Amino acid sequence: MSTQVSVKHAAIRLHPNDDVVIATRQLMTGTRIEPEDLAVSGLIPPGHKIATRAIKAGEPVKRYNQIIGVASQDIARGQHVHTHNLSMSEFERDHAFGADAHPTAYVDEPAHFMGIRRADGRIATRNYIGVLTSVNCSATVARAIADHFRRDVNPEALFDYPNVDGVIALTHGLGCGIDMQGEGIGILRRTLAGYAVHPNFAAVLFVGLGCETNQIDGVLESGGLSDTDLKLRSFTIQDTGGTRKTIARGIAMVKDMLEQANRVRREPVSAAHLCVGLQCGGSDGYSGISANPALGAAVDRLVRHGGTAILSETPEVYGAEHLLTRRAVSPAVGEKLLKRIAWWQDYCARNGGELNNNPSAGNKAGGLTTILEKSLGAVAKGGTTNLVDVYEYAQPIQAKGFVFMDSPGYDPVSATGQVASGANLICFTTGRGSAYGCAPSPSLKLATNTALWMRQEEDMDINCGGIVDGTASIDELGQAIFQMMLACASGQRSKSELHGYGQSEFIPWQVGVVT
Repeated sequence: MSTQVSVKHAAIRLHPNDDVVIATRQLMTGTRIEPEDLAVSGLIPPGHKIATRAIKAGEPVKRYNQIIGVASQDIARGQHVHTHNLSMSEFERDHAFGADAHPTAYVDEPAHFMGIRRADGRIATRNYIGVLTSVNCSATVARAIADHFRRDVNPEALFDYPNVDGVIALTHGLGCGIDMQGEGIGILRRTLAGYAVHPNFAAVLFVGLGCETNQIDGVLESGGLSDTDLKLRSFTIQDTGGTRKTIARGIAMVKDMLEQANRVRREPVSAAHLCVGLQCGGSDGYSGISANPALGAAVDRLVRHGGTAILSETPEVYGAEHLLTRRAVSPAVGEKLLKRIAWWQDYCARNGGELNNNPSAGNKAGGLTTILEKSLGAVAKGGTTNLVDVYEYAQPIQAKGFVFMDSPGYDPVSATGQVASGANLICFTTGRGSAYGCAPSPSLKLATNTALWMRQEEDMDINCGGIVDGTASIDELGQAIFQMMLACASGQRSKSELHGYGQSEFIPWQVGVVT
C-alpha cells in the first residue's frame, strides 16, 4: 500500500536533469512522491538521495546538473543513493575562464553598520587586546595573562573599560622543530603577523620562550612590523626571568594598554568595510539546498554594497572549481585557482591521501556521499558575483568583492587563515550542528534545517530550514543573513560569543615537516 505525499514536502528536485531528488523527511518503502510519480524502495533518511531513474553500474550520477560520482552497482528507480552504490569518479571539467563573469550591479547607497575606525582608517567590528605566542612553550603564560582579565573570573579587572570586549590569548602547538626557511614557518609567521595587525585588536602582546625556531623578530620582520609602540609589544620568558615574572610583566603591559583601547566609539561606516569569511562545517544533504545558497544570496548583497567575501577550504571546491573559474574576472585569476587545486592533488599524493577522504562521518550520515557532491554545495556559499582574486593561506586580502583563499577543509584552520587575511566577521553554515567561534572576529552560525535549529538553537544564530520546509525562499533568507551581518558587525553578540567560543579555535595550518 503506497502513501501519496506531495513532492513539495517529501523531496526536493534541484535541476530537471538531475538523477536524484533529496528527501526532506524520513521516507519508507511504498511512499509515492508526486509529481515525480516515484515510489520509494527502502528506508531513505532525511537529506539523502533517491534515484529518479534506473542507473546502470558505471554510469555518472548528477545532482545540481553536475556529476557527483558514478554508480558502483545497478540502482533501481526509487532506491537510496549513497556510499553503498555511488563512488568517486574523475571527469573532464570545462573551466572556461570568465565565461559566466558579468558586471556587478553595485547599489547607489551602500548600507551602513556601526563600526570602530582605527587610526589607519581600517574598520573593526570588535575591540580586543590580544596575547599571541610565537611557540607552544609560551602558551601557558599567555593564557594566564589573559585569564587575569576574564570578566567571569575577575570582574573588576575590566570594570573601568566597558568599550574593551576582552583580553584573549590565542595559542598554538607550533613554533619549533621546523625548517627555519621552509614553507611551514612561512605560513605560521604570515598567520601571526596577520593577527598582530588585525583591526579587531586595539593592541597585541607577543610572548615567546626565547630559544624557539620561530623567533618573534622573524614574525615581525615577515609582516613589516615593529614592537616599538604601545599597540604591539613583545618579550620572552627567558629574558624576563621565568614564568611568574613573565605573567606579572604581561599583566602590567595589558593594564598600560587598556586606557587607550577603551577610547573607541562606534560610528556609522559603509558595508564596504565588511570582510566576511565563509565557512561550512558539519555539512549535510541540505547544506547545498538551504543555508549555503542563502549565504550566497547574502554575499551577493554584500558585494553589491562594496564589501568582501572570502571563500576557502580548497579540498571542498574540488570537483566544482570549474563553476568558480567560469566566474573569474581574468584567465590569470582562474589559473591561480587551478594552481591551488594542483598543489592539493600533489600534497595528497605525497602524503598517501586523497581528496575524496574529505567528507566526514557526519557529512555522510547527513546525506553527502563524495567530495564532488560536497563541493558543489559548498561553492554555493560564494553567491553568483565575479571571482576577483585568489590568495594563498593568510595572505592579506587587498581586493574588494568575492575572493578565494587557499586553505584545508578543517574549519578552525581555514577560518584562522581567513581572519589572518583580514576577515572581520565569519559566517558559518552547519547541518549536523557545529559549535564554533573565531575571536577576535565574531562568528554567525546558520542552521541548514529546522530539526537542527530546534535541537541546538542555543548555538545557532539563524534557521535556514524554512527553505527545505517550503516556508521561506533563498532570497528572503539571504536578506535576513545580510541584515544579521550588519547587526553583528555593529556589536550585537553572536551565540558563539555568548558561550565564550573563540580562543581555543585558533589553529594555524601546519604544513611543514616537524623534526
